[in-house]
This record gives sequence, structure tokens and C-alpha cells, in this order.
Amino acid sequence: MSQTAYCYHCGVHHPIEEMRQIYTKGGKRRRCIKSIEATKAETAQRDAFGQRMTEMNKAAAQAKQRILNSQ
Repeated sequence: MSQTAYCYHCGVHHPIEEMRQIYTKGGKRRRCIKSIEATKAETAQRDAFGQRMTEMNKAAAQAKQRILNSQ
């Protein structure tokens, strides 16, 4: 099983191989290659990427909430 790291940008755990360490004002953080590449795209593409990430995060949160409510 490969290790994962949390991407502070998209809020998802990814395999370490898909992550890069970057330096911010707050210190070192990990960010996925997919989100780094998305920032190089045009504004419309960046917005679409952000919207997809938001939808994925909402779906995951709702699924978790359903599981917790059913117990």
C-alpha cells in the first residue's frame, strides 16, 4: 500500500508520488501535480477545475454524513 499525503489545495489525499512539496508563508506544504498544472491553464479551465474539486468534496462530505446518520 502506498503512502498518501494531504493536498492543501484540493483537500484530498493523494499518493506521495503525485505530490510536490512547495514553500508558502506558513512553511512547507504538499500539493498534487494535478492542481499545480491546473493553475497554469486559462481562467475558465481553472474555474472548471475548482468547480470539479468542490463537487467532489461536497459529494464525499455528504456520503460521510449519510453514513454517520445511519448509525
